[in-house]
Amino acid sequence: MNNTPALQEPLPILGMGMVVLGSVLLLLLLTVRHKMKVDPLFYVFAEFSFTCMVGLTNALEQDGFISGFMGFYLKKGEPHLSTAYAVMMSYWEGVFHLVLFHYIIHCMFKGKSYRSLGLLWAGSSIAHQIVLIPGVVIGKYGSNIRPVFWRNVPFFLLPFWVASVLFSRHREMPVVTADKIVAEQKKGLLSRPVDLLLSLLLMGSMAFSVFRGFVVLDCPLDVCFTYIYQYEPYLKDPVGFPRVMMLVYLFYALPLLTVLIYGLKTPGCSWMLDWTIFFAGAMAQTQWCHIGASLHSRTPFTYRVPADKWWPVITPNVLLAAVPALLALRCHTNPAFFMKPVPKGQTDNEKKKK
Repeated sequence: MNNTPALQEPLPILGMGMVVLGSVLLLLLLTVRHKMKVDPLFYVFAEFSFTCMVGLTNALEQDGFISGFMGFYLKKGEPHLSTAYAVMMSYWEGVFHLVLFHYIIHCMFKGKSYRSLGLLWAGSSIAHQIVLIPGVVIGKYGSNIRPVFWRNVPFFLLPFWVASVLFSRHREMPVVTADKIVAEQKKGLLSRPVDLLLSLLLMGSMAFSVFRGFVVLDCPLDVCFTYIYQYEPYLKDPVGFPRVMMLVYLFYALPLLTVLIYGLKTPGCSWMLDWTIFFAGAMAQTQWCHIGASLHSRTPFTYRVPADKWWPVITPNVLLAAVPALLALRCHTNPAFFMKPVPKGQTDNEKKKK
């Protein structure tokens, strides 16, 4: 296709992309038509698996491991895919998402629950699209948007639909005795050191998100000026992705962090078991792309993290991804505190007394 001029124009590229995706969907329908019942989400995950392989191809070509596959598409289709942010995004899709899809599909056909894994992907994918689409529009590639760029719209909407379907499905709760639930929910936050530490880390994440939100909004304070020029100059990269990401953190992640702290303090918040997974996926994806892009050779040298400021910048960025993951792990390894409160008189000890 690199050598076929007719296929290197914007509209033919869009049409060709739609035909390829439609062909993949048709092949999937023919492959599983003999099955008595197929979960509709199977088609979404399988279709996305194909796009993940395309993303991995792009990442490998941009980093020089392969060549001759994506040149025409980047030139006439989506030139922003050559940026460091898009390369890191493509690696995430081509490795993490692809492995996740394969395991989810395996669980589907084995009759195992995949609800939590699906929510992990939904959080990751929604965060990816929320940063990617506005970042392209407001960044330096906004004046060079081609028709094929708008193929991202269905890929933006589908994860929301998947998330709504999964959130509405029944959550499989572990078997926990009523006495254990009551005992855990009687403990205050100070009596739960792990939860106390997680709460403090979440508060630190909130402060860091607010600070960097002010930084990208050109706050005139000296500390903001010093940070963006001497510590994390990637925040002013004209590609637009880092600025959009910091605003997403400020206006979306910040309220959710507040709610998660409330959930750690208040017993019986069963929604924590779902939302912590969703949020962990979102933060892992965005921080992987942000950290990787700020260090990648495709980012101009002036916007990369200075070598002498590496640890002060990378450490809080890694924690910003790790804390939600640790919170999700804590909620699922010991969920008693987050389960519905036991009605009075229903514990085993109270029944014995009667």
